[in-house]
Amino acid sequence: MDTEFFSLKDKVAVITGGGSGLGLATVRRFARAGARVMMADIADKAALADEIGCRYIRAGVSCEADVENLMRTAYEYFGPLDIVINNAGVISPEQLLANADIDTFKRLYDVNIFGVVHGLKYGPKYMRDGGVILNTASNSANGDYAGYSAYISSKAAVVGLTKAAAIELADRNIRVNCICPNTIDTPMAYADGCETELKVMAVTAPLGRMCKAEEAAALYHFLAADDCRYITGEDIYIDGGLKAGPSNQLIAHILKSLDI
Repeated sequence: MDTEFFSLKDKVAVITGGGSGLGLATVRRFARAGARVMMADIADKAALADEIGCRYIRAGVSCEADVENLMRTAYEYFGPLDIVINNAGVISPEQLLANADIDTFKRLYDVNIFGVVHGLKYGPKYMRDGGVILNTASNSANGDYAGYSAYISSKAAVVGLTKAAAIELADRNIRVNCICPNTIDTPMAYADGCETELKVMAVTAPLGRMCKAEEAAALYHFLAADDCRYITGEDIYIDGGLKAGPSNQLIAHILKSLDI
């Protein structure tokens, strides 16, 4: 009998921030792979969910009650959860720490950090043993550019939460991992006030381009499958080689500027 590798057939998946960008690419991929998907987003995406063939619920992940309701509703509709993807996130304009607006930090932390905390708190309550929780961190967790301290620190926190949850949930065989993409070619990459990373991505990443949302969604598919049930507590980079070292094109630009 043929074995179907990396199957998501009939898996129950909850995906936050599922109405756009990486979240939407993941919703589409998981639905095509046979998963029963609950798309969560703060914007009204009911019509889009109908088009894809999944369910939609409005949820702002910074609100603990919204996330609890999301997980409970998915459980009541589909049954025990198999996969939870804490993906919803925001970015703030470039801002040096010396000029930090603390309210901006708090708004970003409410979504990027506490959105994950809420998912890690309530996802397991409605999840079967042996399930999977996946978090969207960023290559920024390993450092980034001046002015991105709020975003860097929020995504570093996601990595730390991932590792803590992987240990705490291991006795239920619930795996917890996060992915760390570089800049993904989505509307969020073009946000006003965040131009630095967008401008330099073509020369900093060895592969010379941004990550595509579908490529990061493919990594989520890989990690969500039962085939990967010995991978937990990992922060997995998908960055076009950025973490490996400077690109050839960056070195060429530096040498040209130095007239060497």
